[in-house]
Amino acid sequence: MAHQAVAKLSVKDFKADLKPVWCPGCGDFGVVASVYQALAKLGLDPDRTVLVSGIGCSSRLPGYVNTYAFNTIHGRALPVATGVKLANPELTVIVAGGDGDGFAIGTGHFVHTARRNVDLTYVMMDNGIYGLTKGQVSPTSPHDLVTKTSSYGNVEAPMNPVLMALSCGATFIARAFSGDPKSSQEILAAAIQHKGFSFVHMVSPCVTYRGREQFEIVRERIRPLPEGHDPRNRDDARRVVFEDTDQVITLGTIYVAERPTLEDGHDRARRKALARGPFSYEDLLRTFIPDDEAVAAGR
Repeated sequence: MAHQAVAKLSVKDFKADLKPVWCPGCGDFGVVASVYQALAKLGLDPDRTVLVSGIGCSSRLPGYVNTYAFNTIHGRALPVATGVKLANPELTVIVAGGDGDGFAIGTGHFVHTARRNVDLTYVMMDNGIYGLTKGQVSPTSPHDLVTKTSSYGNVEAPMNPVLMALSCGATFIARAFSGDPKSSQEILAAAIQHKGFSFVHMVSPCVTYRGREQFEIVRERIRPLPEGHDPRNRDDARRVVFEDTDQVITLGTIYVAERPTLEDGHDRARRKALARGPFSYEDLLRTFIPDDEAVAAGR
């Protein structure tokens, strides 16, 4: 597994020289603090850790962390991160993004990264708005929300990121709140340690375009997982997901499963190819044209 510990690392070892430029009070400050804590807790080697992001307020995060980083284009963080992981499976790969980046243009990539079970951690910071482009409706904006693109209220139903993750095959699903850095860093650490696609739905309020009261609103609506909840029981996970509404936000590790990762599949295919022995040009042609005469004729 890729997550190799390095002795005696502290939070300051993961703080980059670049200072965050988020709006004062932004929930993403709590997220980056939790990332520092999780990386230090796990003792990860900064030289063997990669943060990948797309475009948006939350996608600035890799620039503030002292690891390798790649800021991609809008909605494309997950396929780039998949390429990084396949190129070097020994790396710890973490993806940071927002609800617009991940569940608008990036939706298709989320679906396939989850079903392939790529061994990476995706931290999706959900503020229910497009913050970087100054306050338009996003895929997770509440119904009837008034924004610059919905003067009379949002007419669309919001997406449920956790339900999407469960439906598409993510093998670690959790929800955290940026206003609670202690539990957030514990969830992030568990997600990074999990072998497979880990999805952390991070509720991270936008105080500029959703209002400074958002932190208190979230605190009033959060609840712990039900007593006796078993994250390895898919039915328990379904119950939690379908009970959550705009008024109820369940925090904690909702679902955990084990199944082969995409890297495992590639490794098996590689070993089978090596065991087969030399593979000639004629063999390749017969794969597509099972006709000895056609092969002999070079067609």
